[in-house]
Amino acid sequence: MTPAADPGTGEDVTTETPATTRQQRSFSREIEGKTLEISTGLLAPNAAAAVSIRYGDTVLLVTVCDDNPRPGIDFFPLTVDFEERMYAIGKIPGSFFRREGRPSTDATLTARMTDRPIRPLFPKGFKREVQVVATLLASDRENAADPLATLGASTVINMSHLPFEGPVSSVRVGRVNGQLKAFPTYDEAEESDLELTVAATRDSVIMLEVGARQIPEAEIIEAIEYGQRVCDELNSLQEEIIAALGVPKMPFEAPETDTTLAERIQQVIAKRDEADLLDSVQSEGFRGIDAFTTSVYTELVEGLSEEQAAELDRAKVRAAAEAALKAFVRRRILDQNKRADDRADTDMRQLFSSVGVLPRVHGSGLFQRGQTQVLSVATLGPIGDRQRLDNISPEQWKPFMLHYNFPPFSVGEARPLRGPGRREIGHGMLGEKAIEAVLPPFEDFPYTIRLVSDVLSSNGSTSQASICAGVMALMDAGVPIDAPVAGVAMGLITDDQDETNYRLLTDIAGIEDAFGDMDFKVAGTEQGVTAVQLDIKLKRLPPNLLEQVFERAREGRMQILENMLDAISEPRNEVSEFAPKITTLKIDPEKIGAVIGPGGRVINAIIGRTGAKIDVQEDGTIFVSGSDAEGVRQAVGEIQGLTKEIKPGEVYEGKVTRMLAFGAFVEILPGKEGLVHISELAEERIDRVEDVVDVGDRIAVKVIEIDNLGRVNLSARPSVVGNEGGGVGLSEDDLDGDDDRPPRRSGGGDRGGRGADGGRGGDRGPRPGGGGGGGRGGFGGGGGYGRRPEGGSRGGSGGGGGRSGGGGGDRGPRPGGGGSGGTGGSGGGRRW
Repeated sequence: MTPAADPGTGEDVTTETPATTRQQRSFSREIEGKTLEISTGLLAPNAAAAVSIRYGDTVLLVTVCDDNPRPGIDFFPLTVDFEERMYAIGKIPGSFFRREGRPSTDATLTARMTDRPIRPLFPKGFKREVQVVATLLASDRENAADPLATLGASTVINMSHLPFEGPVSSVRVGRVNGQLKAFPTYDEAEESDLELTVAATRDSVIMLEVGARQIPEAEIIEAIEYGQRVCDELNSLQEEIIAALGVPKMPFEAPETDTTLAERIQQVIAKRDEADLLDSVQSEGFRGIDAFTTSVYTELVEGLSEEQAAELDRAKVRAAAEAALKAFVRRRILDQNKRADDRADTDMRQLFSSVGVLPRVHGSGLFQRGQTQVLSVATLGPIGDRQRLDNISPEQWKPFMLHYNFPPFSVGEARPLRGPGRREIGHGMLGEKAIEAVLPPFEDFPYTIRLVSDVLSSNGSTSQASICAGVMALMDAGVPIDAPVAGVAMGLITDDQDETNYRLLTDIAGIEDAFGDMDFKVAGTEQGVTAVQLDIKLKRLPPNLLEQVFERAREGRMQILENMLDAISEPRNEVSEFAPKITTLKIDPEKIGAVIGPGGRVINAIIGRTGAKIDVQEDGTIFVSGSDAEGVRQAVGEIQGLTKEIKPGEVYEGKVTRMLAFGAFVEILPGKEGLVHISELAEERIDRVEDVVDVGDRIAVKVIEIDNLGRVNLSARPSVVGNEGGGVGLSEDDLDGDDDRPPRRSGGGDRGGRGADGGRGGDRGPRPGGGGGGGRGGFGGGGGYGRRPEGGSRGGSGGGGGRSGGGGGDRGPRPGGGGSGGTGGSGGGRRW
C-alpha cells in the first residue's frame, strides 16, 4: 500500500500500487469550467520524471530522460517527440502493418511547439543529452492535447535533477463570437476567427503561434495578454508540484571562457578591416563563417611548433572566433545602427515580384527579397485530390496545402536530398495559416489547392517570402482570394548588460537570425494579421516590445504588398485553361444510389464515356470535374438525366432516337425518352413521321402528360410548345448552320372537307383497348389507342367514310391497340 493524492485536494490517500512506482500525487486547476489534472507516480517509473495530464477525457503522458554529453558536440542535444497512439481514439491504424509509423504532420508540429519554449530556458553551455517524450494515451476528440505538451514538458523537467529556468506553460486561445476562450474545443476552434498558442514564463512571453482571419494588431495583443494570464495559473500549478515533488538539481557551471585565447583572437581580428569581417557574414549558412574561423586558426598557428600547434584546440578556436565575430556584428548594430549589409534598422532589402513565370502550370509567382528568392506554383484539382487525414483530430479532409521545400543548393551546399524535415513542415504550416484566412469558401470555389514553395536562394525569412510568392501564384491561377497577404520577419539585438538598450530590425537576413535574439514573423493583409510566429533566445523580452514589433511589422508589410500589387493587382478573372473545369450539382440524397448504381456500374460508365471525375458527397452534392469541358458537360447532363424529375408543362430540346409508324421517340434527358405521337408532330395533318423528323434531329418538345405507368407523352406542335423551345425538326447540321440538303417535302396534305352530317372521328376512348366510334359521313374517326401497355384489345370500329371521304381519322396519342381510321378496319395492338 502506498500513499497517493486525492484529485483536486493534493492530500495523500492510500492506494494499492506496484512496488516499483513512486508516491502517487495529483494536482488540479479549474480552466474554463473543466478540471485540468496533473498526476504522477503511477506511470513510467524508470523515467527521470513523468506526469500524466488529463483535461476532459484527453490524457497525455509526458516523460523526460537524460544521458551523458556526446563528445565533440557544440550544441545542446535536446530532443522532443510527440507520439500519437491511435488506440487513444479506439482506432486501428490504417497502414499496411496496422501500426503507427512516422509522426503525422500534427505530431511534428506539436513537437516543434513544445521544443521552442523550453529550449531557451536551459542554461547556456549545457550539453547533456535530454529527451522529452509526450505520448497521447486517450483522446475525447473534443479537447486537443497539443497545448498540454509544453505544460507537461516543463513540469517533468522542473521535477527532475536537470537545471532549468522554468516553469513555462502554454495555452491555446480562441475567439468565438468575440469572446476569448482558453483551450477551445475542436468545434469551437472551427467557429473561432483566432487560433493563438502562447507560451509564457512568469516574466515574459517566449513563444507565439497565431492563425487569424485578418484581425487588427491591437486585438492580437489583447488575446496574447489573456493567454499570459492563463499561463500564470498553470505556472502556479507547476510551482505547487515542484515544491511537493521536486528533487535537488544537478550541479552545473557554464564553461569558462578561455580569456587568453579570446585575447589572441581579438588581436588577429583587429588587424583586419571592417569590410573583410562583414564579407564573411553576407550569405546564409556557415561557408563564410567557416572560412573566417579557418583563416583565424591558420594565423594563430603560424610560427608555432608542431607541439604548440597540436595543443591549440581547433574547435575552441572556431567557437571563440565565431563569438568574436558575433559580438562585432551586434555591437555595430547597437552603436552605429549599421547592419551587416549596411542597412539601418527599419530598412527593407530590395524587392522583386513577378507572376506567370512558368508555362502551362495553373499559376506561378516569383518573389525575391535581397538574396532570398522563392518560386511558388499553384495547382488546382478536384475535390477528390484533397488530402485525407488519418490522425487524432476530428478533421478528415484538407483541401488546401502549402508545401515548403528548402534544397541544399539554396545556400550553396552539397548534401543528400531527404524528405521534408521538421523545419520544412513547420514553415509550410505557417504559410498555410497565413494564406488560408483569405481563401474563398469551398462552396464558392470547389477546388483542391496545392501550393509548392521552392526556395531557390536563401538569406533569411524564406517562410515569409513563401507566403508572398504563394499569394501571387494563387492570384495568377485565378483563385478569388479576399485580399493579398505579405509577410515580414522582425529581429532583435539587445545589450547583454542593459535590456532597455536594444534595436528592432525589419526584414532580418540570415546572419541577423543566427546572431540575433528574436525571430518574430508577422503575415497579414492591409486589414489585419493572418499569422504570427515568435521564437526568442532570451529568458524574457524587453518590456512593451510587442506593440513596437507589430507596428513596425505592419509598416514593412505595406511596403511588400505595394511591390506585389505592381506585379498583379487582382486575381485573374478565370482559372487557367490548363486547370480542370468543375461543375457542382445538388441532388436529392435519396437519388445517390441511382447515380452510383449497383456496384458503381452507373457512375463508372459515365466516367468511362466522358472522361470526367465524379465525386458524390453524402448530402447530395456532386462535383464533376475534368480537363475537357465537353466531357464535363456531358457527364453533368447524364447525372441530371438520372436524377431530374420530369414534370408536365416543362419544355425540352431533345434528340430523336427512333421512329415508328405512330410517332417518334425523343430523348429529353440522358436515358429518358418520351413519345411524340404523329398527331403532335405538326399543326397540320401528316401521313408519315419521317416527313417531319429523322433520327438524330433535335426538336423542341413539351411534356403534355405522364401516365400512371410513368410513360411520357410529348408534343412538338408550335402552338403547344410556344416560344419556349426551338424549331421543329432541326438536325445536328441544321444547328450548325451548314445544311445544304434540299428541303423536306411537306407533310401529308390538307384534310378533306367534312360531310354535312358527318362528325369528326370519335375521341380516344377511356376504356382499355377501345376507341370511340367514328361519326357519320365525312372522314371516319379512327379508333383511339388503348391504355394497355401490352397489345390491348382491338379498337372500336371507325365510322363509315362519306362519299368524298379522305384518309383515316386521327390516331390517339397512346400506344395501346386501336382501330384504323377510314372504313373502320380493325387495328392490332402496339407496345413500347
